[in-house]
Amino acid sequence: MAPLRVLCLHGYRQDGASFREKTGALRKLLKKEVDFVYMDAPHAIEQGQDSDGDGAGNRRGWWFSDPAARTFDAGRHCEESSGLDESVAAVREAARRHAPLDGILGFSQGAAMAAVLCALRESGAELDLTFRFAILVAGFRSRCARHLDFYSALLETPSLHVIGLGDGVIPADVSRDLLPVFRDPRVLTHPGGHFVPAAAAHRQSYRDFLERFQ
Repeated sequence: MAPLRVLCLHGYRQDGASFREKTGALRKLLKKEVDFVYMDAPHAIEQGQDSDGDGAGNRRGWWFSDPAARTFDAGRHCEESSGLDESVAAVREAARRHAPLDGILGFSQGAAMAAVLCALRESGAELDLTFRFAILVAGFRSRCARHLDFYSALLETPSLHVIGLGDGVIPADVSRDLLPVFRDPRVLTHPGGHFVPAAAAHRQSYRDFLERFQ
């Protein structure tokens, strides 16, 4: 049985290469079930901002909550943002390049981006995205007023929400706020912080979610 192909969307101020490294334990945990492929967000980030990364490498982001400063803050309420359209176009190109895709996995801002893609795909937008499920790690709702429509309809895309009870960047209650957007969301909680959990204890939760798509 061929492994599922999953497109991975990194966190703010990470890139595909750094996220691949940070998910090494997950790739090992699910090496028989999933072929993870990685991409870079299209927007370069200036140094000196808080991040989901370690301060090294190629810093990228999916959109900016402060367009003038070209910065992002998950807790910032804003009327306007910038960069989302370019990111949707970049994901479309990555999906074409890595087709066929079975699923999408996002971390932090990448998880918020993945939820937006689910909403756009279900709205009938011509995106040519074939993914059948989403894994959202430390996800959240965008607080930009222009993005509120993404959460107005119940999404049918099967979803697994991974929530760190000790996450100090995207608190657990913020991640849980994304659950009502999806029909019958599955939840994997772990006691740790802002990372993708991949201990042996988590293997069955991932497998139970993935088995219906194999």
